[in-house]
Amino acid sequence: MSCEDQIYSNDYYDLIIDRESSGRPDISGFCIQPIDTRFYALYIPREGSPELNISNYTFSAIPKCYTLSDQSALEASGILKVQNQPTLALKGNGVLLGFIDTGIAYTNPVFRNSDGSSRIAGIWDQTIRGNPPEGFLYGSEYLQDVINEALLAEDPYTVVPSRDENGHGTYVAGVAAGGRDAANDFSGAAPEADIAVVKLKQAKQYLREFYFIPDQAVAFEETDIMAAVYYLWRLASKRNQPLVICLALGSNMGSHDGTNPLAYYLGDVAIRQMCAVITAAGNEANARHHYLGSLSEEMEYDQVEISVGAGVTGFTAQLWAGAPELYSVTVMSPTGEIVPMVYPRTGERKVYQFIFEETVVSIDYRVVGISSGDQLIYIRFEKPTRGIWSIQVYGNNYLTDSYHIWLPNSSFLSGEVVFLRSNPYYTVNVPGDARAVITVGGYNTKDNSLYIDSGRGYTVNQYIKPDFVAPAVEVYGPATRAGIYENRTGTSAAAAVTAGAAGLFMEWVVLRRGAANINTVQIKNFFIRGAIRDNGRTYPNREWGYGRLNLYDTFDALREYNR
Repeated sequence: MSCEDQIYSNDYYDLIIDRESSGRPDISGFCIQPIDTRFYALYIPREGSPELNISNYTFSAIPKCYTLSDQSALEASGILKVQNQPTLALKGNGVLLGFIDTGIAYTNPVFRNSDGSSRIAGIWDQTIRGNPPEGFLYGSEYLQDVINEALLAEDPYTVVPSRDENGHGTYVAGVAAGGRDAANDFSGAAPEADIAVVKLKQAKQYLREFYFIPDQAVAFEETDIMAAVYYLWRLASKRNQPLVICLALGSNMGSHDGTNPLAYYLGDVAIRQMCAVITAAGNEANARHHYLGSLSEEMEYDQVEISVGAGVTGFTAQLWAGAPELYSVTVMSPTGEIVPMVYPRTGERKVYQFIFEETVVSIDYRVVGISSGDQLIYIRFEKPTRGIWSIQVYGNNYLTDSYHIWLPNSSFLSGEVVFLRSNPYYTVNVPGDARAVITVGGYNTKDNSLYIDSGRGYTVNQYIKPDFVAPAVEVYGPATRAGIYENRTGTSAAAAVTAGAAGLFMEWVVLRRGAANINTVQIKNFFIRGAIRDNGRTYPNREWGYGRLNLYDTFDALREYNR
């Protein structure tokens, strides 16, 4: 079977390998997809390989799954002033805005120049086989000349068959970089920027089954997202253009401290010259999927209660604790049956079949991270009985006395699964926990109130996230059909608005001022200086970060700074 066949086949496991890890496998005879200089994806046959679990493979090696962070924004963000101010008159010209999402409706006029030619520099459609980009093993690439050829054809899709069946990618790209449509009173934030798109393929079935992800849910693999980032970086480098990457995706899978492979890689790209990486904070603050636990020496255990509704096929719970904390757990079913104590020995794995339920519970203990030594207790509930499940958490060391548990994102659950005593903080989705990237929460421009579901900080290692907020409620953007627009709500919209603002700022800094050394961290700091901070509220804070995005005030602050 060819390497391309293996990448699409459910008969092969996809693994993320860190070249600097001490536990690298022997890769001779296996297919690998390089992802920049540090990581690569390894494809191994499922037949004859150990069962997929975090004891047989490291937690970092098994790709996590990510879902969409979906939902007058430009005026509230100070972008219209920057577009229309005579001296600035910024439109994103010469900057490449890259989107990793569900694809793009490339025939839509908002992505075309006034002469009808395309503003899209390239599309890598991972779902279409046969014409991969240079250096990649799968998918099909369509560069600007081919897209223009398609636009002149009677049926464009006979030349470039890539479509956005979902509409999320088209909307996000349109809000960030859609062209002016006066008849429908629409303009994207950077209406003259060049555009690059990666349409992600859906996660393999074996991963969906491992994480209990419903068939109808949109789910993307970490390996494919990392490869997409690498593709956008290579394309911008070839074109010698400043790059803004917009990633309106998120997941609860991971430690929420910026150390999982995708977050680490994004952090690495974010500090490169002429690059800005924008991520959405996610929409999990109000989902009741985070638990903040604590223990004292006087407590025998902390009882964590999870309400499981009808029709839930399965779910996972990830308990994370920073070194040197050590915890052990038992699990009690709604009928009172208890899993025997599992002691915190790294690599320990127990599988328990409940007698009075059909439920199978597996518990894995791992120490994750060579430098950090954090503890992960990974619990899988297969066919959980409806009712209240309890995780009893026992402490072994008492220093910080706290730990976190995360349940999956709402769209990855087949029914209601919530903590009875949930905590709305530490709900910024991965990879928004990466320190160097710009992580954007959401607010409502109508009354300047916080968008209730916007992911809240901080990270578990107390980095300030979100960095700031942008419009996220009823934001106007294009649908896949030409001339059709819709309002969406979610931090995807906030990330798109911010990506467009970053494109305008890049145009001014790099292309007009020649400061090619600019990176995400510096752009973030400039945006923070210009953010609107309301009286009576202390900043930074867990909900608003450093305030509300305002690009015009960023330039105003820059003017004051240069005096």
